[in-house]
Amino acid sequence: MQTWIALFRGINVGGNNILPMAKLRENLESLQLRNVQTYIQSGNAVFESKAKTSGPLTKKIQQAIESEHGFRPNLILLSSEQFEETIEANPFPDASDDPKSLHFFFLQTPATDADLPAIDAIKSETEQYVLTDSVFYLHAPEGIGRSKLAAKVERYLDVPTTARNFRTVQKLSEMVGT
Repeated sequence: MQTWIALFRGINVGGNNILPMAKLRENLESLQLRNVQTYIQSGNAVFESKAKTSGPLTKKIQQAIESEHGFRPNLILLSSEQFEETIEANPFPDASDDPKSLHFFFLQTPATDADLPAIDAIKSETEQYVLTDSVFYLHAPEGIGRSKLAAKVERYLDVPTTARNFRTVQKLSEMVGT
């Protein structure tokens, strides 16, 4: 069995795409996924599956939610190994002491057409970032809520993303049991 981390985007935000975590767990369990756990209302799940690749499993989960709830959520599905690699590759280990200042923007696909000059132009003097094929790491010591870069980064990356602060990333890692 492979352990997977599901990062949903845009559920339970601003009264839209409402999906209680108990219902999400039921939906995932109905797909024969095992040991399903969820974390906070923004759409994080950890589960085990016989699936070896993410593509077909992602579509299966999206279709089940659309069928049951009437909307198709954006979903980034990572194996536990991939997830742990993103944590180990964190280029800002000192920022982990303030987990709300460090965000991982998980990319649906590599950002091959990212507008890095625009990203550099909008970031504050204190912000730092690193872009990899799978994650845009952002350290915003003045707070993510004040960051113009955080608000606009997806537009400049030109790929769908879903962001998690380091506290959430740590909690999901604990749930995986690594």
